[in-house]
Amino acid sequence: MKKSFLFVVFFSLSSSAWASGIKVRDADTIVVSGTPVRLQGVDAPELNTRAGKEARRWMVNYLSDRNVECSLSGERSYDRYIGVCFADGHDIGAEVIAAGHALDCQRYSGGRYSHLETPAARSRIRRAKYCR
Repeated sequence: MKKSFLFVVFFSLSSSAWASGIKVRDADTIVVSGTPVRLQGVDAPELNTRAGKEARRWMVNYLSDRNVECSLSGERSYDRYIGVCFADGHDIGAEVIAAGHALDCQRYSGGRYSHLETPAARSRIRRAKYCR
């Protein structure tokens, strides 16, 4: 039986990458009250790329002054819990993909974000092999 649980945290994020218990590691991983959360189904560029740095900057700005709530699946990837997070009720994964800073990772999303991918992101961001 697969366990799932709800992890809910309400904090605000300032313009820095760390504030009020939330840290943005990159565009697909945030740390909420000390708990690293990998955004399920989101394929964001690595931080060692220009696109990755821009995506992280976008995420920090997007989460600024928003309440964050995460629903964790109970699964883990390295040190991170896998989950879907919401900022003021909006799916953060959907927002970062629609903004052109990440791609849908169909292997883990079931394709729920594929319609949100932008043509610019498809041409600029290399899809991770594990998402194909």
